[in-house]
Amino acid sequence: MPSVLYVDGVRTAFGRAGPKGVFWRTRADDMAVKVVRELLRRNPELPPERIGDVILAATAQVGDQGLTLGRDVALLAGIPSTVPGFAIDRMCAGALTAVTAGAGEIAMGAADVVLVGGVEHMGHHPMGDDVDFNPRFVAERLIDESAAVMGQTAENLHDEFPELTKADADAYALRSQQRSTAAWENGIMRETVVPMAVFTDDGWTVAERDQFLRPDTTMEGLAELPSPFRLGGRVTAGNSAGLTDGATAGLLASEGAAEELGLEQRMRLVTFAYAGVEPHLMGVGPVPATEKALAQAGLTLDDIGLFELNEPFAVQVLTWCQSMGVDPEDERLNPHGGAIACGHPLAATGVRLMAQLAYGFRERPNVRYGLTALCIGMGMGACVIWENVHGRN
Repeated sequence: MPSVLYVDGVRTAFGRAGPKGVFWRTRADDMAVKVVRELLRRNPELPPERIGDVILAATAQVGDQGLTLGRDVALLAGIPSTVPGFAIDRMCAGALTAVTAGAGEIAMGAADVVLVGGVEHMGHHPMGDDVDFNPRFVAERLIDESAAVMGQTAENLHDEFPELTKADADAYALRSQQRSTAAWENGIMRETVVPMAVFTDDGWTVAERDQFLRPDTTMEGLAELPSPFRLGGRVTAGNSAGLTDGATAGLLASEGAAEELGLEQRMRLVTFAYAGVEPHLMGVGPVPATEKALAQAGLTLDDIGLFELNEPFAVQVLTWCQSMGVDPEDERLNPHGGAIACGHPLAATGVRLMAQLAYGFRERPNVRYGLTALCIGMGMGACVIWENVHGRN
């Protein structure tokens, strides 16, 4: 089957969800249009009509991120009407699922260039809003009631792994803020974050920096924050990702198409895996997904030189680290920070992870393999293993 290559990926800045957020008066689909147009601008070698499919994810597929999002955004972005598109949902793994769905099209020869991504406007569409959970889930004890509240599932992880303390979670959160701040100061984020003109209550401005970035974070300040999910709990706003608005877009191509069109080849998809776990412990999902993906690839964790994990909650990353035998301070793990600092707009996050991994590969040419992984609501996990196209090993 044809090799599937990651060519490029961009994102908006990630804004605070709600009236104080920079995207409060901006439509979700317009955010997605912005990153799609930027992706095409950055890759002028690609004729838009050559795109075989546009796959965009959203968790809340209603309102301004409803319709068939891939088709909707493609038309709004000026992509020819001959190019099809569709919407997809796997909650937090939406964009990663768009990637693996698009990779399947390329591998089967149904397309040789696919545009993928995701958008989530959590200010317009709060998590769980307009969702009618089937009462059988709880009445018949199919899942624990806490599975529907992500913060409670994080508290459940602390119960399941009592050795992982609030201080451990706060220390990890502090490192995420410090590494993200350094990445912005060093210009790393400028390569993937697309500034966007937006209208706010104070007039026009430019959304160009993540709103949850807190460079002045301290352990003392984190220790004082209350837990909203449980009396005496360990999960706080400081060691969790904030509710966020944002959009991402990425470009995949077959090796033949990339060579023919002169597209830059950054990463090669090696394999991917999804796994299910108990819904009330959804944060452990990346563990079996990572194990499954490594087995499929015939690799061990020692072969992986970079890890890009989502950070909905610090304890979620810590459970992966403990289960996989990785030091939370390991320089291979989220070297440019993560969602605790930049935010987690659900279905959009997967492409952010990929873009940061691609940058990490360029910085570290001796690294051959890396992975992107995240947990998924209702008890799932995802992992994608990538190869550094320009690696020296």
